[in-house]
Amino acid sequence: MTEFEIRQVADADAKSLIKLIGDCFSEYEGVVLEPEGLDSDLHTYATSIADAGGEAFAVDMDQELVALVSYAPLEGKRFQLKRIYLSSKLRGSGMGLKLLHHVEARAKARGATEMELWSDTRFTRAHRFYEREGYMKQAETRDLHDISNTTEFQFIKQLGSS
Repeated sequence: MTEFEIRQVADADAKSLIKLIGDCFSEYEGVVLEPEGLDSDLHTYATSIADAGGEAFAVDMDQELVALVSYAPLEGKRFQLKRIYLSSKLRGSGMGLKLLHHVEARAKARGATEMELWSDTRFTRAHRFYEREGYMKQAETRDLHDISNTTEFQFIKQLGSS
């Protein structure tokens, strides 16, 4: 497999991020990206995530952005996995695991002992991945009241101490 470099996301990546996430959403019936609404932060994602105290990382392949992962602090020692998306070209390659471990390590270095994430109830493949990696699905759900009629599951992972 080709060795990929994980790099910081820049605001100039907006068009590529919208394409990546839009392509991922299009694999699910009724799931639509809202770049002018709910997902408007993608237009200046590096700035948005930095303003939240977090970081965002991307992977490129053949001059195309093919993966995104980001995280941000919540409160205390709890951090949130904000977004993790991989092009279908990368699925099963181990890149998702590499990206997840990258942000977990960065969060732990900042004192995180717990990571949470929210995921659309329709993203069952992602849920299996999260659960394999120690994320526990919680009873709590939330509705986003968006055009995709999204309900999300909450997942939490104990990161432990460094």
